[in-house]
Amino acid sequence: MNSQIAEPDVDHDTTDTADLLVRQYRVEQFLYRESQLLDDWMWPEWLALFAADIRYWMPLRRNRLRRQRQQTEIPSGLEMAHFDDDFSALQMRVDQMGSGRHWAEDPPSRCRHMINNVRIESVEGTAGELSVRSNFLVYRNRLETEVDIWAGERRDVLRAVDGSFKIAARTILLDQNVILSKNLSVLF
Repeated sequence: MNSQIAEPDVDHDTTDTADLLVRQYRVEQFLYRESQLLDDWMWPEWLALFAADIRYWMPLRRNRLRRQRQQTEIPSGLEMAHFDDDFSALQMRVDQMGSGRHWAEDPPSRCRHMINNVRIESVEGTAGELSVRSNFLVYRNRLETEVDIWAGERRDVLRAVDGSFKIAARTILLDQNVILSKNLSVLF
């Protein structure tokens, strides 16, 4: 019995493999840098990573029966959402965070954004866009005793721009459908 794990169905041309590894590395480093900007409260620099036509969306989650698990997790049509922001709305949030007058963040939270299991799903069209999924864990501590932990998945569209990337779309899927924290003033 062969106990080896099957390799992904990839053309084993060394050049192709090297290109795939370089692309994976660049995407991961981009997402890690983004997380560091959030952890260091560098919100304007974080916002600069987004494309002007961004949709930053966190739809509500629903409990589903086991037989419904094969249905898509992302709702379609008109749906309620925790966030459904464009660039202007994100700019307002960033301005509020930096103003010192954000009641939910006075004193500011201490956050740690952990990104892992980064998967490049596909290369979209000719615009150099990548469909990327990643898992996240965001830990927040505020005041002496407030602790929040959010886990979930992000589905991003990354657009190649000037040798780096811009986030053209982000869907945030929390693993919890009822949010127990006092507010959602952090950025994901």
